[in-house]
Amino acid sequence: MSAPNKDYDPVEVTPLHADEVERMRDEALAAIASADSLERLKLVSHDHAGDRSALGLANREIGALPPQARKDAGMRVGQARGAINKALAARSEILEAEYEANALVDEAVDITLPWDATPIGARHPLTTIQETVADIFVAMGWEVAEGPEVEAEWLNFDALNLGPDHPARTMQDTFWVTPEKTALVLRTHTSPVQARTMLTQEPPIYVIVPGRVFRTDELDSTHSPVFHQVEGLAIDEGLTMAHLKGTLDHFAQAIYGPGMTTRFRPSYFPFTEPSAEMDLLCYVCHNEPGAVAECRTCRGEGWVEWGGCGVVNPRVLISCGVDPGRYSGFAFGIGLDRTITGRYDIADLRDLFDGDVRFTQPFGVEL
Repeated sequence: MSAPNKDYDPVEVTPLHADEVERMRDEALAAIASADSLERLKLVSHDHAGDRSALGLANREIGALPPQARKDAGMRVGQARGAINKALAARSEILEAEYEANALVDEAVDITLPWDATPIGARHPLTTIQETVADIFVAMGWEVAEGPEVEAEWLNFDALNLGPDHPARTMQDTFWVTPEKTALVLRTHTSPVQARTMLTQEPPIYVIVPGRVFRTDELDSTHSPVFHQVEGLAIDEGLTMAHLKGTLDHFAQAIYGPGMTTRFRPSYFPFTEPSAEMDLLCYVCHNEPGAVAECRTCRGEGWVEWGGCGVVNPRVLISCGVDPGRYSGFAFGIGLDRTITGRYDIADLRDLFDGDVRFTQPFGVEL
């Protein structure tokens, strides 16, 4: 038997040549060194160290060599791939450190900046004043009544003794719903709810009616075509103006504090008889000598106008099915918008309706 033939004719595989392996290694190292971000380095790793990279494919060719040639080729390719992986790890460490350093700068939080960039919500003062008034009267045993804002002409006018020729029924004061034959209006006061209550409930009746009303007024610092009222109605046996005065004095003190009182001046309203304009003791100077003369709120009068009131006209009782021979009553109406502007010293009524959150925010979430 002859001895093994140690001479061989190596298969020529170009990717496994020493010069070619060195070239692929140097190309990979150069690409790694030039990678300026982790994302770019990831692409370089895929192109030069992945299974489909040039060296990865060359590694597959080693199996095509005779056994005697595999060792040298495998060493060359392995050393080249090891150098590339080592360079990738070193470059990745550098780029990660740079990324974290940049993140500390780019994502830094300035703790001196205001933390409440989104303001806390606030309830509108018109909402809270209506609820405050309701709480005051509910504590006295009264009820809160509501009604539609688009109201029948009869309930808004006729039932309240405002006859067909009354000036309040003209287009100068009232928003009429077209066509006119519908006989509907945007209610000019909340008094129609009082009429609805008398038509549906048996006395004794004690209700307040807060709500939005509409009149054709020009919008300025003291007037608005849309405003808010609270009206009160009491129907019972033996009620007089004295009961009305005591109720309003208690209401004034609950809103403005101890010592507040009201006064009556004779006036005329179709739905009350006798009727009175109601004045409130000035909540700034309290009509005190030495302060009243300089007071800008009451202009030296010591009193500010607050609303209208009176004893319910018997004609209104009859229209609503109440026996005026047995029952009497009183009613009052107060503008909530002006109550707010006076209570919080708001100079311009329009601030209540502009919808600016900077206006409502100081009122917070008063309950």
